[in-house]
Amino acid sequence: MAHASVVEPALPGLFVPVQTDLPLDAPESEPATEKQMSYAMAIAKRTGAELPQATLQDRRALSAWIDAHKIKPVEGRFSNYPSGKQVAFAERIARIKRQDVPRECFKDKQLMSRWIDGNKPR
Repeated sequence: MAHASVVEPALPGLFVPVQTDLPLDAPESEPATEKQMSYAMAIAKRTGAELPQATLQDRRALSAWIDAHKIKPVEGRFSNYPSGKQVAFAERIARIKRQDVPRECFKDKQLMSRWIDGNKPR
């Protein structure tokens, strides 16, 4: 009579689920950062929107409030052009390196960003 042999795993309990104190699908709320709070207060001051105090206690809630109230980027013909600060920074780098910023960078903020990243003094 043949008996089926039972194989014991080398590491017993390896595939047994672990019970944790907190459920995995309910993350604990984290406090908002100082930078987040400063940015939210600046938005509230500029727009006149009310910033609930309870929102300041939770990072995710504050992030959602910021997204809902921040000034949206301008859309239009010149929205893809680099900002004045970006151009000034690129020109400063070009002076240091004694070279010119390529003309096409002045019409595309992504190209300007790549040029800056590739030419920043280290």
